[in-house]
Amino acid sequence: MEALVLRRLGDPTVAPGEEASPFAAVSGDHPVPELSSPTAVRVRVAATSLNFATFLQVQGKYQERPPLPFVPGSDYAGVVDAVGPGVRGLRPGDRVCSFAGLGSFADFIIAEENQLFLVPDGCDLVAAGALPVAFGTSHLSLVHRAQLKAGQVLLVLGAAGGVGVSAVQIGKVCGAVVIAVARGIEKLQYLKSIGADHVIDSSKDNVVGSAKSVLKARGLKGVDVLYDPVGGKLTQDSFKLLNWGAHILVIGFASGDVPVIRANIALVKNWTIHGLYWGSYLTHQPRVLIDSLNELLSWLSKGLITVQISHRYRLAEAHLAFAALRDRKAVGKVMITMGSSAKSRL
Repeated sequence: MEALVLRRLGDPTVAPGEEASPFAAVSGDHPVPELSSPTAVRVRVAATSLNFATFLQVQGKYQERPPLPFVPGSDYAGVVDAVGPGVRGLRPGDRVCSFAGLGSFADFIIAEENQLFLVPDGCDLVAAGALPVAFGTSHLSLVHRAQLKAGQVLLVLGAAGGVGVSAVQIGKVCGAVVIAVARGIEKLQYLKSIGADHVIDSSKDNVVGSAKSVLKARGLKGVDVLYDPVGGKLTQDSFKLLNWGAHILVIGFASGDVPVIRANIALVKNWTIHGLYWGSYLTHQPRVLIDSLNELLSWLSKGLITVQISHRYRLAEAHLAFAALRDRKAVGKVMITMGSSAKSRL
């Protein structure tokens, strides 16, 4: 089978097989994984998502550093290829999606039956492969942690990225007033099209001044929930917009700068600060994560949320996918597609 193998840490935007690339050349001679337990399932991967965590991981900049060599990857969707003798709820041909710490950048992957989710009829497999990490992160943070309510104000930083787009949509499902911050007219237009009440161009506008004008025009005091996958100065400035009792959702640091949240200010303002490491829920509260993903798949089947696929690449073009993520070209998700579904598109 084909697989993208990381042989050393390095720049993932260099084409696989080149001397400077951390990836071995993609070939069809990687061994197909065998079922590892009676309840194991082998999935033929149709599509797998590229997330910022993977971008960091292959450079050795992520908190988890698996031993080399390894096949990277996270969330994916595909078709059941084979099942162990103890599997009761799945059979070959079923359409499923899931997530993994590693291994989805390949034609096949092994998962336990209880880690797989049936993709509802009518839902696109590529969209389902983009759902778990990005939408799961936003759903757990907004619905489970911040308990976002109708009428509250949600400020989404980095709103045109994978998690940002999902946060905007989930905010609207919850009935919130959503202010979305992104860079560039194309991204702002897309965010308006998916329901953002107000958009701010961080490359041109004063974010705090613009947000204050929006809030004043609507008779609103401030922001109730800050969704932050960016960090840096933008985060520090956004604290000026927060209401008493606001929730701060720490999602990531795409800017490369980890902001400081002063504890004395959080005390006086009664802020609640949530760190959200989505994958750890599988270890500590798996039922919460499972219920969250099942609700998201239900929302997807009902059309309450949509998955925007910005870029698609073949496995051998993975370096282009990483470059699109690095250069912030994506509006929504960057995907790697396998087999007959593989189609390169900028």
